[in-house]
Amino acid sequence: MLREGVHSGDASGIVPSPFRVLRQLLSRLEDEQHGTILPRELQVAIPEERVAQAHRAATVLADGVFQKYPFWPGARPVGGGGTELVLNRTWRPALSVTGAAGLPALADAGNVTLPRLAVKLSLRLAPTCDAEQATRHLKQLLEDNPPYGVHVDFEPEPPASGWNAPSLAPWLAAVTDEASLAYFGKEAIYMGEGGTIPFMAMLGKRFPASQFLITGVLGPESNAHGPNEFLHLPTAKKITGCVAEVLASHYQATGAME
Repeated sequence: MLREGVHSGDASGIVPSPFRVLRQLLSRLEDEQHGTILPRELQVAIPEERVAQAHRAATVLADGVFQKYPFWPGARPVGGGGTELVLNRTWRPALSVTGAAGLPALADAGNVTLPRLAVKLSLRLAPTCDAEQATRHLKQLLEDNPPYGVHVDFEPEPPASGWNAPSLAPWLAAVTDEASLAYFGKEAIYMGEGGTIPFMAMLGKRFPASQFLITGVLGPESNAHGPNEFLHLPTAKKITGCVAEVLASHYQATGAME
């Protein structure tokens, strides 16, 4: 640890910059050129069914896979085709730095070496990756043998594992396609979502033989989970109609009408 206010001209080339240490630590975790998460312990084998679904979704959506994001003119998404982009956001781990402490504001920045630096990391894991084991590996990866012998402390928040739905039963696939054709004029596609719904993991564990239909209005002209959350009402009505059709078909097929 450095005392406050060491002038960078005095320390340059002698005292390692906390920012340089941070860069080296993050390079243990992520390939900064491609965004690939490096440790094998954080990787999983992607089920063939999910790869096929991702390919179909990418074929239907085409450039819509990434055009919904507000890229700066001339900027482009991470490399790979549409299928790879779908898999990137659903089945491959990804790192984001969501906060930092210890960096002064630009107006207050001076030629002094920072005594400490902290960042908040968000690591999305694949649905079948054990989040607790991944957290233990991440702590070891970042804390062991730190650059220049500095002190590194990793304090994880409670980890949350994802959830991989059971394979779609033929009857559910059929009635979902029928409902989608009735209201949208096209068959249903499946893409998954790069986030965690802990309640679904609990239900899946409690009812492992059950089928699940999870959907919502998350397409264009809708904004979920934001301060200005809003839904595209025509799409919301169609989604509601699809869910009602699936429920009605299941109700009839189980003989509950008798």
